[in-house]
Amino acid sequence: MSSDDTWIGDAQPYLTPRQEGERDAWSSEAAARGRRGTQRLLAVEEVDPPPAVRDFFEMGPEEKAVVRRRLILLDGEPVELADSYYPAHVARGTQLAQAGKIRGGAVTLLATMGFIPEDSPLEDVAAEIASPSQCEVLSLRPGAPVLILTRFTRSTTGEPMEVSVMTMTRHLRYRQRKEAS
Repeated sequence: MSSDDTWIGDAQPYLTPRQEGERDAWSSEAAARGRRGTQRLLAVEEVDPPPAVRDFFEMGPEEKAVVRRRLILLDGEPVELADSYYPAHVARGTQLAQAGKIRGGAVTLLATMGFIPEDSPLEDVAAEIASPSQCEVLSLRPGAPVLILTRFTRSTTGEPMEVSVMTMTRHLRYRQRKEAS
């Protein structure tokens, strides 16, 4: 997606479990704009997570996380890399730790496991120069900038449940909601 496209993102659909037969949030968001949103699962691995993920999950030095790495496509063109991390003790033995599409997405599966996402996760946005491997996968020229959006999500009971690190090639515009006081 080029930076001149008007696209106001909303995290809520990505935090809402899907109903039976309902499309995933990305496909629905793209379709609402007359586009085709798909994703390709690149890997599912048990890893030593990055420090920010380890800290959020309050993990000890030996604990692992499961990461699901995906390539996000818009009309068949790569627009984002998305890595979603889950504590290994939560993900092991579930579809989160298996290669393959999760019907309804991870947030729907987590909800069936008792992890209902909070309404307002913490999101951190940074800009950096794409690495050579990011340039290759996202079809970017060397030295191209990317946005890194990291979403830290807790369950409604306060338990850390997911960290998603999204490397984006597109313009990002947010709409903030004022909550009643």
